[in-house]
Amino acid sequence: MTKRDTIFSHSFFSAHYVGKYCCMISILLVVFSACTKEKKYQYEVDPVTVAHDGGSKNNQKSTSEFISIAYADLYGSAIPQIKLINLSTAYAAFGDQKLIEDRIIRNFLNDTLVVIPTQPAVNGDTVQFIKQSYRKFFNRDPNEYEKYFWKNFVRNNAVASPTMIWYSLMTSDEYRFY
Repeated sequence: MTKRDTIFSHSFFSAHYVGKYCCMISILLVVFSACTKEKKYQYEVDPVTVAHDGGSKNNQKSTSEFISIAYADLYGSAIPQIKLINLSTAYAAFGDQKLIEDRIIRNFLNDTLVVIPTQPAVNGDTVQFIKQSYRKFFNRDPNEYEKYFWKNFVRNNAVASPTMIWYSLMTSDEYRFY
């Protein structure tokens, strides 16, 4: 073995060390070349105001207003004074206001004097039924999404009755406010 062979066998240039150093250098090259700064993009978007048609209603109806309006919406006439007093007393005496509202609306809707559209009328022209219902209860037309939602809901749910739809509209937060 020559002096030169001895130097290369114990030095940096040995095959064992060359493999390790090449591996380390290639790892470092991959790490540093992979870490590039991301470009920042700024997209120009026109400002859009998103609001619900009924979103401007921020005054809550009083108990007597809620009962009177619900009665008038369903019966087409003013509520008799004694009935309003009795319902207002029951409303005030009960702790859970949402539960008593639910019971009042259910009671009104189950009365035989209330004229509710028939199921064929709803299934025949669902969008027209929804438009009339929104005008009746919310004093506005439904937006496109609301029409789409209710049309699909009625078509896909055999149990969706006009009474159920009116109940859901009358117990909504929007109906409680004006």
